Amino acid sequence: MPETALQGVGVLVTRPRTQAADLVAAIEKEGGTTYCFPVIDIAALDQTVVSAAASRLPEPDIVIFISRNAVEYGLQYTSGSKIAVIGPATADAVAAAGHIVDIRPASGYDSEHLLREAELQTVVGKEIRIIRGDTGRELLAKELTERGANVSYLSVYQRRIPTADPEALASLEANWRQGDISIITVMSVQSLHNLVTLLPDWCRQQLETTPLVTPSGRVLKEALGLYPASRPALAAGPQAHSMVQAMIALHRTDSGRE
Repeated sequence: MPETALQGVGVLVTRPRTQAADLVAAIEKEGGTTYCFPVIDIAALDQTVVSAAASRLPEPDIVIFISRNAVEYGLQYTSGSKIAVIGPATADAVAAAGHIVDIRPASGYDSEHLLREAELQTVVGKEIRIIRGDTGRELLAKELTERGANVSYLSVYQRRIPTADPEALASLEANWRQGDISIITVMSVQSLHNLVTLLPDWCRQQLETTPLVTPSGRVLKEALGLYPASRPALAAGPQAHSMVQAMIALHRTDSGRE
C-alpha cells in the first residue's frame, strides 16, 4: 500500500477531539487531509451521584463496558467481577488500566456479537452491570434479561451535541464548496444524527453525494434511510487502520484504480 494512497483526499472526522488522534494520524500518514468537526461531546457525570447510584446496585458477577469512555469513568465500579467489553478500543482501555478482559467478541464490534459469547449464554440468576453513558441501546439488557440474568445500568458519562461555532461552520462550508472534503467518517447513529443537525443547509445537502465511511452496519442502514442515493462504505472495524483501508478502497473505486 503506497504511503500516499489518500493523497488529495480530504476527510471530515466527526469523532470527539480527545478520541480522534489515532484516526487523524492514520489518514495523514496515507497523504490525506483531515478536517475535524466533532459532533459529540463526552462529559463525566458527577462522581458523587455515580458513586451513590453504584452503592444501591447489587454486587455484579459480570460488568459490561459499552465503550472506552465507560472504562475511563467507570472502571472503579467493577467490584472485582468479570469484565466484558464490546470492542477492541474498550478492551485496550481496560488493559491499559491494568485489568484483564474476561469476555469479548471473537469477531465483530457490537452487542450482537458480544451476546454470542459462551459465557453470556447461561446467565440465569447472575447479576450483570452495564456501565455506559446516559443513554444507549437496550439490546444487551433485553437479551440478557430474557436469558435469566438480573441486569442493571450504571451511567457514568453523558453524550452531548456540541454548540457549533459559526466561524467553524463557515470554514467547513467553504472547504466543502471548494471540493476539499471527499469522505465523511461517522462512528455511531447518534453521531450521524448530530452531524445532520449541526451542518449548515448546503453541507447537509452534500451528504447525499459525499461518501460516508463507518464501521457500523446500523449507521450504514440509517444513512441509506436518510439519503437513499448516498454511497456509505462499511469498514471492517472501528480501528483507525480499518477505517483508512475502507477510505483507500473507496478512493480507488472513485478514481477508477481498482
